[in-house]
Amino acid sequence: MTTLPSGFARARRWLRDHPLAFDATLAFCVLIAMICGSFADPGKGGHGPTFGTRTPEAFSVLLMVLAASALVLRRRHSMAVLAVTGGLTATEYIFMDPPAPVVMSTVIALYTVASRTDRPTTWRVGLLTMGILTMAAMVFGSTPWYSQENLGVFAWTGMASAAGDAVRSRRAFVDAIRERAERAERTREEEARRRVAEERLRIARDLHDVVAHHIALVNVQAGVAAHVMDKRPDQAKEALAHVRDASRSALNELRVTVGLLRQSGDPEAPTEPAPGLAVLDELVDTFRNAGLPVEVAGADRGPGLPAAVDLAAYRVIQEALTNVRKHAGAGARAEVSVVRVGTTAEITVLDNGRGSAAGRPGAESTPDGGGHGLLGMRERVTALGGALTAGPRYGGGFRVHAILPLEARTGEPEQTGPAAATGERR
Repeated sequence: MTTLPSGFARARRWLRDHPLAFDATLAFCVLIAMICGSFADPGKGGHGPTFGTRTPEAFSVLLMVLAASALVLRRRHSMAVLAVTGGLTATEYIFMDPPAPVVMSTVIALYTVASRTDRPTTWRVGLLTMGILTMAAMVFGSTPWYSQENLGVFAWTGMASAAGDAVRSRRAFVDAIRERAERAERTREEEARRRVAEERLRIARDLHDVVAHHIALVNVQAGVAAHVMDKRPDQAKEALAHVRDASRSALNELRVTVGLLRQSGDPEAPTEPAPGLAVLDELVDTFRNAGLPVEVAGADRGPGLPAAVDLAAYRVIQEALTNVRKHAGAGARAEVSVVRVGTTAEITVLDNGRGSAAGRPGAESTPDGGGHGLLGMRERVTALGGALTAGPRYGGGFRVHAILPLEARTGEPEQTGPAAATGERR
């Protein structure tokens, strides 16, 4: 069964959706109130009004009907409606005694103007209306100027102006709060999208480093196995063992990386630590097994290296050695050094391969002349507030040099000039 509050709520929504019907209903109610009030005699001697002792004149009824009819258009032409109702009210005070309460329509019209205009306009229009109607009531009425009827005109028009201004202020306040909430919601959505994009970029970098490194090793070892399968099966078996180890390592790292995408309630969350310089020897051994001589000239693995810096250093070395193995050519050698200098860690990877990255076979270029491998390294380094330079060495070969602050910072670091202008193997 429909409850009374729900019925009122539906009626209110319907009237809000049909403002002209609401204004017509209001005008009819005001007309009824004015006609009922016109039958009341203010009374003499302070005994209060009496009903049924007088009957409104036809002219007063006509003025009340015209004033109430004007209220139907109070939203569309508020100033014009106020002028019409105010003029009809002044006419009633001038020609009729005692006057009918036509002023009720002026009170409604003045409230509408105050609620739909600014405060200075409300002050000007309100004071003008109060002054004209109060003076008309005091000058042309038969009652003393200080009678309660005359003071009531002043009070009701003043309260209409104040109530309309208060409603307008509240609407402006509510609109400001709503706009602020919508802006805050948009800001939260943009921040969420930005964080999602950053996380996707980070995962893409991890997957690129893992897949590029291990697939390159698998490709090299598989080629060796195919080449010596018939003549030297022992060496082919050893190469296939390296293929198996590299693929297993790739699967493990992929499992750890993709495991980070699990929801908090999913079972078997990854527990393996992220790779770092602690396993640098194992990383170097995989390249040595693939036929790339790698020398570790210096490896500062002292305590206190932040986890983000440790991971970035490991990935830079991994990607640089992968590029050497893929593009430096036969007979190339590589040298790795990790040195702590003050508050920074410097990672250097050198090789004596032939030529620059641009002329090496298999190099993939990005539109700006670089490839995804070096671009990923640069993003890792600059995200921590460091700098990365890479390019051909004098006399042949390639050099990758990264400077990482030991206190990694977040935010958008400035892109250094050398890092932004280097070439790339990938």
